[in-house]
Amino acid sequence: MNRRLFLENAVKISTGTLLSNVALNTFAQSRKEVFLNGQKVTIIDIHAHCLFQEVAPLIQGTKLENASLDDILVLGPHRIDDLDERGIDIAALSVNRFWWYEGDSIDQAKAIVKLNDEGIADWCSRYPNRFIGLSSPALQYPELAADQVEYAVKELGHVGVCIGGHAQGEVPSSEKYDPFWRKVEELGVPVFMHPDGSRNIIQPGALDGAGGLGNVIGNPLETTLFLSRIIFDGTLDRFPNVKVVAAHGGGYFPSYLGRSEVACIRNNSNCINKRNPSEYLKDQILIDTMIFNEDGLRHLVNVAGIDQLVYGSDMPFTWPDTIDLVANANFLSNDAKRAILGGNLIKLLNLST
Repeated sequence: MNRRLFLENAVKISTGTLLSNVALNTFAQSRKEVFLNGQKVTIIDIHAHCLFQEVAPLIQGTKLENASLDDILVLGPHRIDDLDERGIDIAALSVNRFWWYEGDSIDQAKAIVKLNDEGIADWCSRYPNRFIGLSSPALQYPELAADQVEYAVKELGHVGVCIGGHAQGEVPSSEKYDPFWRKVEELGVPVFMHPDGSRNIIQPGALDGAGGLGNVIGNPLETTLFLSRIIFDGTLDRFPNVKVVAAHGGGYFPSYLGRSEVACIRNNSNCINKRNPSEYLKDQILIDTMIFNEDGLRHLVNVAGIDQLVYGSDMPFTWPDTIDLVANANFLSNDAKRAILGGNLIKLLNLST
């Protein structure tokens, strides 16, 4: 059987024929296109990593010189092959291991971010139909970050911003960071938040060892704190038009939403947010699909809604792909699947696709 046809049929949910997980996994790397009810689905990925090793001279002999510049994240023609193998049409690239947040030189921060953002822009210009760019500014300098975002969006054509859950241990939710948030709102571009192992929360070494817990536990924990802070510290109220996309299924925040919901009705509560936490999930906070099981996906749909879910792959890292998870979810309509896999990001990023 032709593999492309095999997988095309696998996601034609309306036929009522579903393949086993084993069959889907066996052929997943050969899928070139995704179809629902005979119509091509545009797959857009918000969550694709990259880096530029050309920054090495900028950090040599400084406190940042031991930053990880892994070969796996370097862009090359193989990234086109990666997209084709998964059936992804467009990937939003971001440099999101935010080691430059730890620097103490504003000139160095300017140079690093300029190189990264211009590197992404150059790559996107080579493959304009396959890649789009997200700027990763120096968040530890909020006013500089605002300028960097403006340059990236207006001059380089970036369609959004990527930040970590903290800058030098501080979640960017206080008024100190308002210049950054104000600029993002002014430009009308979304912010993709990607964590870095909860280094601002967990004591060094606590998540080391078996299981990769810095990723499995640390990343969703950092995202949970970040989302909680920008809600409870009033950041999203000060900037009501800001849209934030949270990686890895939004961390633990959607799963334990009930506890957040009652935080402000207890005696002696300390809240300045204007709305219930769940309401921000309905309009200002979006979540990627890296949840890996149907029950988790169903819960995200229930608490956030179809319009707030977007596809994320975490490429080039080899997590299970969630295209099949969405495409084979019986509780979703075909229109809902199209929205999650690409339609919502087309709207959010103002793409012409």
